[in-house]
Amino acid sequence: MNMDGEGTIEILLAEDNPADVRLTELVFKECRESIRLSVVLDGMECMNFLQKKGEYANAPRPNIILLDLNLPKKDGRTALAEIKSDPELKQIPVAILTASTAEEDILQAYRMHANCYLIKPVELDRFIEMVKSLIDFWFGTAKLPTRGR
Repeated sequence: MNMDGEGTIEILLAEDNPADVRLTELVFKECRESIRLSVVLDGMECMNFLQKKGEYANAPRPNIILLDLNLPKKDGRTALAEIKSDPELKQIPVAILTASTAEEDILQAYRMHANCYLIKPVELDRFIEMVKSLIDFWFGTAKLPTRGR
């Protein structure tokens, strides 16, 4: 499991839907106490958080980014392109977490080096199951880098 020195898993959620944010927070708390979820509501905030600008000067470096495609101010596609073109950020896994089922969005996300593309299920139980699977995979099965953070 990739964790910082205190054993905390840092996750950045870029999501503008308050209901999805609350649900994701609840699932993470239920799964692991060691998860610290930071939430940004738009793509500009996401990049400011990752680049430690302004109010985010002391923001933690996330172990993974959960990125919605349809964000205000700067959409997730633009944020993804910026993350994956930044030498300081590109090694952080980015999981697209979106309602879009459009084949073009899926293809574009992978072309821009998204690490996975997850479609938000409408059903509550399926959403919870998907988030738990995400946690199990990225922090149980996969090995993430501990350097370059």
